[in-house]
Amino acid sequence: MAAGRAFLCAPACIGATARRLAFASPPIRPLASAPHRRAGARARCCATVSSSSDASTSAPPPSYVITTPLYYVNAPPHMGSAYTTIAADAIARFQRLLEKRVIFITGTDEHGEKIATSAEASGRNPKEHCDIISNSYKTLWADLDIEYDKFIRTTDPKHEAVVNDFYSRVLSSGDIYRADYEGLYCVSCEEYKDEKELAENNCCPVHLKPCLPRKEDNYFFALSKYQHKLEELLTRNPSFVRPSHRLHEVEGWIKSGLRDFSISRASVEWGIPVPNDTKQTIYVWFDALLGYLSASVDDGEQASLQQAVDRGWPASLHLIGKDILRFHAVYWPAMLMSAGISVPDAVFGHGFLTKDGMKMGKSLGNTLEPKDLVDRFGVDAVRYFFLREVEFGNDGDYSEERFINTVNAHLANTIGNLLNRTLGLLKKNCNSMLAFDSIAAVDGNSFKNNVENLVDKAKSHYENLSLTSACETILEIGNLGNLYIDEQAPWSCFKQGGESAEKAAKVNT
Repeated sequence: MAAGRAFLCAPACIGATARRLAFASPPIRPLASAPHRRAGARARCCATVSSSSDASTSAPPPSYVITTPLYYVNAPPHMGSAYTTIAADAIARFQRLLEKRVIFITGTDEHGEKIATSAEASGRNPKEHCDIISNSYKTLWADLDIEYDKFIRTTDPKHEAVVNDFYSRVLSSGDIYRADYEGLYCVSCEEYKDEKELAENNCCPVHLKPCLPRKEDNYFFALSKYQHKLEELLTRNPSFVRPSHRLHEVEGWIKSGLRDFSISRASVEWGIPVPNDTKQTIYVWFDALLGYLSASVDDGEQASLQQAVDRGWPASLHLIGKDILRFHAVYWPAMLMSAGISVPDAVFGHGFLTKDGMKMGKSLGNTLEPKDLVDRFGVDAVRYFFLREVEFGNDGDYSEERFINTVNAHLANTIGNLLNRTLGLLKKNCNSMLAFDSIAAVDGNSFKNNVENLVDKAKSHYENLSLTSACETILEIGNLGNLYIDEQAPWSCFKQGGESAEKAAKVNT
């Protein structure tokens, strides 16, 4: 059934949908689940969207650097972090199909007060706690077929070296100073809050917990100095923050006036010491954001900031949840400007996940564990559902009934059916061999043209990060393929033999 450029399964990693993904209610496991790829044995997508010229005469492929957040290790991974990483992996696969040199960065953020508290509660020291939780992310990424290129931990020695270089460069720019600060502090956000942004009883609007009064002698970054430069950045490049409604949020924050923020903590021991004052540690965000740079340095190398910049910067896309948009779209570009480093090309803030229309939480007993979903339904089903059913950039909801219905209708009944019909006919009539070259067999066929038009449409959706629309277009290709087989009826032609059987073999190719 190949028609021109191969594109269907790889970007969204629909993958081996021919493995009987039909589920009953209550759901049952697929009849034949393929084993998950383990870390280190990552099968790269090898199809390309369009043909390229002789590699020996072509220029080096362009780079595409995509990052997930560095996930905070106060607790094991959840469906929210899995969703971000599934989306990033789908985008990375698509960019590899375009023959770009993709660097897909993920990792864990392992410093700060909240980490030390979580470690103490679990009866471990902070490093032991971080090792366990960081490894749980790597295990889950393997279960979800995540094909990352770099996994950075902020406790890695190379990361500390890059952070120290960065701090020294910003200090030399005159953008770090020491001062007392008193305000309301959210331990969960690890951030001082303005009273005007707090909910009733001085509660954090994100974590719904009271913010506590705190006074410290800290080092500060002169964020206010970059007010106009950030405004100019958004005016010059409005696609820096996506989707557009996130851009409006960022514009509002900047317009309301930027305040300098504390970049050290005197009361937190678990962190990177401030280079010029070892009695304080570097604030978690002034530390963690540098992971996007330090990740590009190979383990065991003598790390430096300049080496990290030269290896893979600027990032093409930071993919994050909307709750950390301010840090990535305001703090981070200003920090980079201070250090004389280019800002990333784009920051995309996606929405939150709910379950059955309700916010998820352990207290509500409605958490959604990604490993449980994979064990019950298979990785392809999990990846497809969240890419297809959650409009990228907006909040999205999971319900088991909707999950089952979507997977059965799209993967089993459409794409899986197409693959099963094609492979079944090949096995029965052609000894599981392609009798003709796939491209030559459909030359001049309107079906080929229709599929290629849909491929172009899907490509456009992927480039615009419209992942739901891309999945819908891929489903259109599946429907078109099934219709083509129905019209051509190759099973009947095989029975007739002779030229009819030859025609059937071409149809099935």
